Amino acid sequence: MKTIAFFNNKGGVGKTSLVYHLSWMFSMHGLNILAVDLDPQSNLTSMFLEDDRLEELWDGEEHKQTIYGAIRPILRGTGDILTPHVEVVSNSLGLINGDLGLSRFEDKLSDAWPRCHNRDESAFRTMTVFHRLALLGGKQCQADLALIDVGPNLGAINRAALIAAENVVIPLSADLFSLQGLRNLGPTMKEWRGIWTELIPKAPEDIDVPKGLMSPTGYVVSRHGVVESRPVKSYQRWVQRIPETFRESVLGENSYNSPDPANDPYALAMLKHYRSLMPMAMNSRKPMFSLRASDGAIGAHVEAVHACYDDFLRLAKRIGEIIGVAIN
Repeated sequence: MKTIAFFNNKGGVGKTSLVYHLSWMFSMHGLNILAVDLDPQSNLTSMFLEDDRLEELWDGEEHKQTIYGAIRPILRGTGDILTPHVEVVSNSLGLINGDLGLSRFEDKLSDAWPRCHNRDESAFRTMTVFHRLALLGGKQCQADLALIDVGPNLGAINRAALIAAENVVIPLSADLFSLQGLRNLGPTMKEWRGIWTELIPKAPEDIDVPKGLMSPTGYVVSRHGVVESRPVKSYQRWVQRIPETFRESVLGENSYNSPDPANDPYALAMLKHYRSLMPMAMNSRKPMFSLRASDGAIGAHVEAVHACYDDFLRLAKRIGEIIGVAIN
């Protein structure tokens, strides 16, 4: 099973929507998909599930069918992880449900990180929680690919989530804040990767330890305005600066003669603002590209739905080519 995280320490860049729609697109084209909600805000889970189901999942204290329920023994110091519940979304799409209670795990992870240097077994069990849960969940649904959604910060939960990811896609907006986000997360990912590489040999042999590759797959620019299929002028200058900043901050490469975004191999997609499709999709509990007339997609919306489908299929195929996953 391949693993890919969608990460940016800046919020509002369409990260969760990207994970949601790609999970559906991959699953519709021959892959078994596990979506893993590691954002304590649990927005991905809220997109997949009805309110009644969410209320059922988060009722009481145990939350046995969420990520929080699976980690409670480690959080309480009473044992190891439990086998995670995988919510059946479709025949080829499963979900490890998110939980606001996951935020309580932040301090535990912060404490475990330095203790790994001392070969502390409990620390390694804590740091590898998300990796091991993803593997267990993937076995349940025979997943070919796990898509991991994480929150917009550089905290301990995201560090553990990124360690569990072989690949990382960075969602962006065409603005100054996203460029600054790249400048922050690039060096941070490099630091996390380097330290974890040093820690791996210190791990107990009986613990399944991830390699912590965090290989930068590329970036996706979302929600830009479009005039004649090109970014509007107010966004253009930020779009043009992304390839240079990505190379300098994320890849650690010389940015001299960086390509235009249209020719940048790391530019996975430039997704349009689909305007009224998203509210319609949220109301119908389905991806934008699956909307039908019965959902309100009539008139000009029909063409927009088809364009959305084509955009996400191209993106899914592009990611699949890079990480070595074949899409039908």
